[in-house]
Amino acid sequence: MSTPRLTETSYIVLGLLDQAEPATPYDLKQLAQMSTNNFWSVPHTQLYTECARLADEGLLEERQEQTGRRRRIYRLTRRGRQLLEAWRDEPVGDLYELRDESTLKLFFGGDPKKLAAAQLDSHKQRLKLYESISANLPEAQSGPRLALECGIGHEREFIRFWSRMLAQED
Repeated sequence: MSTPRLTETSYIVLGLLDQAEPATPYDLKQLAQMSTNNFWSVPHTQLYTECARLADEGLLEERQEQTGRRRRIYRLTRRGRQLLEAWRDEPVGDLYELRDESTLKLFFGGDPKKLAAAQLDSHKQRLKLYESISANLPEAQSGPRLALECGIGHEREFIRFWSRMLAQED
């Protein structure tokens, strides 16, 4: 059996299903909005198409409701679970891609003071959200807790940086 082509979106689908199966693509979209989209955004339409593709590859089991909205409901197959487990522990040396418009504006000579207030407010709101999620997360969920810890650290650094920009003398 050949190994299917899997992308980060594939692993997001597999991982979310591992946490919440059975689930519809809509359920996965809701879960992603509260979790993985905070650090790896995926358009919700991709979640729908990826579920169907992974089912065609034999990595998901698909069942369709016979009445009502006839939603498609997915579960991991043994093969899907095996590939997810192998991927989880595979070392990654690549750094994340930072795409931040305010940093781009700074690079091209934007006024740090004019950019700082809005950035500071946005990062404080995001930090508050992450801390709230973390405070309400069950202790047993170590993976999400570690990801939140990473996000909280990034937000604190952005707050430190933009606070310094706001405090600069003209």
